[in-house]
Amino acid sequence: MTYGYSTGRFEKKYTYRGGDLGAVWEPEGTTFRLWAPTAAAAAVCLYAGGDPARSDRTARVPMRPDVRGTWLARIPGDLRGVYYTFEVTVDGERREAVDPYARAVGVNGRRGMILDLASTDPPGWEGDTNPQAGRGYTDAVIYELHVRDLSCHESSGIRNRGKFAGLAETGAVTPGGHPTGLDHIRALGVTHVHLLPIYDYGSVDEAAPGAPQYNWGYDPVNFNAPEGSYSSDPFDGAVRIRELKEAIQALHRKGLGVIMDVVYNHVYETEDFCFNRLVPGYFSRTDRAGNYSNGSCCGNDTATERSMVRRYIVDSVKYWCDEYHLDGFRFDLAGLIDTDTVNEIVEKVHASRPDVLFYGEGWTMPTAVTKRGVSLATQTNSRLTPGFAYFSDTIRDALRGRFNERGPGFVGGKTGLAATVEACWMGEAPCCGSPEQTVNYVSCHDNHTLFDRICLSRPDASPEEAARMNRLAAAICLTAQGIPFLQAGEELLRMKRDSRGRVVENSYKSPDAVNAIRWSDLDDPAVHRVFDYYRGLIAFRKAHPALRLTTAAAVRESVRPVRGLGEHMVAFEVAEGEERLFLAFNAEDRERTVPLPGGTWDVYISGDTAGTGALGTAEGSARVEPVSALALVRRREVQDEI
Repeated sequence: MTYGYSTGRFEKKYTYRGGDLGAVWEPEGTTFRLWAPTAAAAAVCLYAGGDPARSDRTARVPMRPDVRGTWLARIPGDLRGVYYTFEVTVDGERREAVDPYARAVGVNGRRGMILDLASTDPPGWEGDTNPQAGRGYTDAVIYELHVRDLSCHESSGIRNRGKFAGLAETGAVTPGGHPTGLDHIRALGVTHVHLLPIYDYGSVDEAAPGAPQYNWGYDPVNFNAPEGSYSSDPFDGAVRIRELKEAIQALHRKGLGVIMDVVYNHVYETEDFCFNRLVPGYFSRTDRAGNYSNGSCCGNDTATERSMVRRYIVDSVKYWCDEYHLDGFRFDLAGLIDTDTVNEIVEKVHASRPDVLFYGEGWTMPTAVTKRGVSLATQTNSRLTPGFAYFSDTIRDALRGRFNERGPGFVGGKTGLAATVEACWMGEAPCCGSPEQTVNYVSCHDNHTLFDRICLSRPDASPEEAARMNRLAAAICLTAQGIPFLQAGEELLRMKRDSRGRVVENSYKSPDAVNAIRWSDLDDPAVHRVFDYYRGLIAFRKAHPALRLTTAAAVRESVRPVRGLGEHMVAFEVAEGEERLFLAFNAEDRERTVPLPGGTWDVYISGDTAGTGALGTAEGSARVEPVSALALVRRREVQDEI
């Protein structure tokens, strides 16, 4: 049955704007408010425990109808630790589901839990703040990480493998004594850790924590509660909350901001999703024939254009930001979310936390509202979402090779790409209008790791030659105008190979043996040199504001491409304030010489070395080693205008 959900009449009559949806606990009693305008009756069901396999219901309390399609009940007494669901009667059918606004859930997320959230705060939580506050989008260097990948390999030295608690551990080392985990990330110098989904997702059975199971987590079940498989006790809804807060606090104490990967564009099970069970079909987008839209390729698309869906998403992001002190959000398939929703999220969060980062995938996907006048948060609409940044697949494809192809990119020696690399380095990717809206990357959890892709596209290359290509790609991304982003382990030449040694591209449910970060690789001097190179690149970027410009106008004023260098090299002169930089990127397998502007230049990046300590000087011209980057800074006493 359809209820005219997308009509103005329905929206006007049933849009609820109060701030008390879900369960609001107080010691004297808990108030429950449910939005279910199509229900003929509603009730709160109380349970002794959170395991849906147990028949331990203790009460069923009818709710009374209230304003704007909501239902209300208040149950006296202290209900901390009690689990609950909502039950509705729709079209003569009783339907039970977890509260969409549940902040805590039992095992596998089928029952909500009533609790005092303040009781889950670790000591010192009230003083926990964003260590990156006051810095802008282009000051960020983002490190994308799956919670389990960080610690599940035996060489990590981490005790709490695969858990939130493993994120917080310090002092772990490889067999050869090199820091791993949180200490490694801190030493690398990135500013933010981007965590793949940490909300409650459906593809891992939390009731079987010892079973061999793995998933990235892009299959939402409960948007407002943490994933239980990352906790030490998935049967207690409070434990996962406390342990996640402890992990975030530990990252903050190391100077790292924390970004949450959010997947509001679809849900794990369309009709069984709690919102759709309570208000049938409201949460999910349908075409004119009533079929679920599937631009996500996951069976459903979220109807973000509907008022109470938009309200839910905005509330959810604001809740995570406030309750968990998160410092950024990465939106999966943002191109399925309407621009009004994105802008309202940014506006509401930035009103109190202007330091929070927002970015996502702006791919154009076919969805049911494309032809209905709904503006979506795609790359091509970036001007409509000025506070939101987008991944640049242009720089990714130019550097490593085109998506879904095996041919090489610029770093692999392919010709015809120098102009594209030049434009991307200047923050002129076609997806956005400013560096603050451009996320530069060459690898992420999707598709091949950078090193695997290089090896596939250049099977003739030796390991050292492939490492050179890896370093060159990193040098371009980590010095380019925009927001640099790297996949965890990229700095360790991370590979994903199965038991037969075959490269795994889409490892979303592959075992730990494929996905784990192999920390013992750090004990290989060749790999450790790559780590040192990445660390040096990041330090060099941080040391030079000229690499972190915020507007297209500033880039046009300060950056001058050096032309006439051929198809295998791009170079730039950069002037910002008193700073003068010269950067060259040579993708040719022979040494090149480039002319320098007048003056004496100190070399900071050359060959396999990068950092903030001068490696030598150059005047008149400089040599660029094969497949490598060169960065120089002119001595200030002789600097003048470019």
